[in-house]
Amino acid sequence: MTHKFDVAGLGNAIVDVLAPVEETFLLSHNIAKGVMTLIDEHRAASLESALTGTREVAGGSGANTMAGFASLGGKGVYQGRVKDDRLGNAFRESMKATGVHFTTPSVTGGPATAMCVVAVTPDEQRSMSTYLGAAREFSKHDLNASEIASSAILYIEGYLWDSDSAREACIEAMKIAHGAGNKVAFTMSDPFLIGRYGDEFRAMLDQIDILFANEDEARALFEVDSFDEVLQAARHHKGIKAMTRSEKGCVIARGNEVHVIDAWPVKKVLDTTGAGDQFAAGFLYALTHGRGLADCGKLAGLCAAEVISHYGARPEVSLRKLAADNGLI
Repeated sequence: MTHKFDVAGLGNAIVDVLAPVEETFLLSHNIAKGVMTLIDEHRAASLESALTGTREVAGGSGANTMAGFASLGGKGVYQGRVKDDRLGNAFRESMKATGVHFTTPSVTGGPATAMCVVAVTPDEQRSMSTYLGAAREFSKHDLNASEIASSAILYIEGYLWDSDSAREACIEAMKIAHGAGNKVAFTMSDPFLIGRYGDEFRAMLDQIDILFANEDEARALFEVDSFDEVLQAARHHKGIKAMTRSEKGCVIARGNEVHVIDAWPVKKVLDTTGAGDQFAAGFLYALTHGRGLADCGKLAGLCAAEVISHYGARPEVSLRKLAADNGLI
């Protein structure tokens, strides 16, 4: 079957507002250094107005994956909720610039477009203050069923599970994808999500065709203590399990088929933000272009290695050229 898109991504549509700051800025605005803190709309507006030299980039885990996917040359479409405001328009333009289709209509009422204020200190540490705003209200009404049905794979960002309406939208989207004979990919996003919704995730494991998880998430999901036990538990569920293990590389498993893949060498790890997002981008690109599971894991690892070698959650070079230079495309 020929698909219009390789991958349709669902996620929290967030605009990253990045700006260089001094250490004193963090102190005067009570910002916890090097971590992500959830904030309300008033504080988001206050922080944004206090910054100078800002740069605005479409963000959010799922959007970052789709940006990496487009950098590889993949045909991707993204669905997320933004308001018809300045940041909503900035998100739309930024996605367009990356080569990702984004056609979800902006809403006129309700909370403002989500933003993540990223204060970057001279030591390159990123301190993030996130207002989820309109993204938290993503619902079934925001879904474009025809885009999902015409995509080979539906990719869902696990963070969406923290909103009741977004969770319902994800379940509906999965039904649309499977009804069209397409695959569903799901990224666990955070071990804390499994603490809150583990029973739900375990109940729908056999509805997930491609599962992305890091080692901590995998152990929490399968309720085991060791990675060997993860592999044993994973065998009892259908689909592909793509599991990352930091400097140990990754393990790709499907039933009794297991591929252990070394991590790509990196001169210096500067920022692991976005590593999982770009791992998923590489894996999904290889999978939708007919590569075997081992090759999927290798390309995924290369994309993750690129993003952890610099600050920021998106590639700084053409991933397609990087992959070609390493014989993976």
